[in-house]
Amino acid sequence: LEMNTRIQVEHGVSEMITGADLVAAQIALASGNFAPPEQSGISASGHAIECRLYAERPEKNFLPSPGELTRFELPREDGNLRIDTGLRNGDRITPYYDPMIAKVITRGKTRDDAIERMLGALGEVGIEGVSTNLAFLRQVLRDRVFREDLATTRYVEEESYRPEKAGAA
Repeated sequence: LEMNTRIQVEHGVSEMITGADLVAAQIALASGNFAPPEQSGISASGHAIECRLYAERPEKNFLPSPGELTRFELPREDGNLRIDTGLRNGDRITPYYDPMIAKVITRGKTRDDAIERMLGALGEVGIEGVSTNLAFLRQVLRDRVFREDLATTRYVEEESYRPEKAGAA
């Protein structure tokens, strides 16, 4: 785990598999009320995956897509699905800030379970008014290279987004 003075964007993944509340721990630490847990009391269970849903155009090198969220529907959270967002229907994505719409995090017993749950969750997303990377995310989750855990840090560059490939998404 990378150590910073701020919490990692991906902290939700760690929270999903450990049950730890890292934000509460960080606040307790800052206020001088932190009692560190015993390492032996921390265990991971299952697999978790996070997809960042952005107002952007993958086919245009992920150029931001500002505009109004005229339709904004996300799936209902449960113990295996977490949605982090600060937006609601009618909000505007501006060109002045990060165009992230939501972080969608799923957990499963296995990596494949987490991926399948993510595909189901993304299938329930309904967004209109801005272009998003939703089809791109679904394409990646279905891609053989990703599914067989063969993706490298050059994956997006090498396996470029192809809208026709995402058509089934």
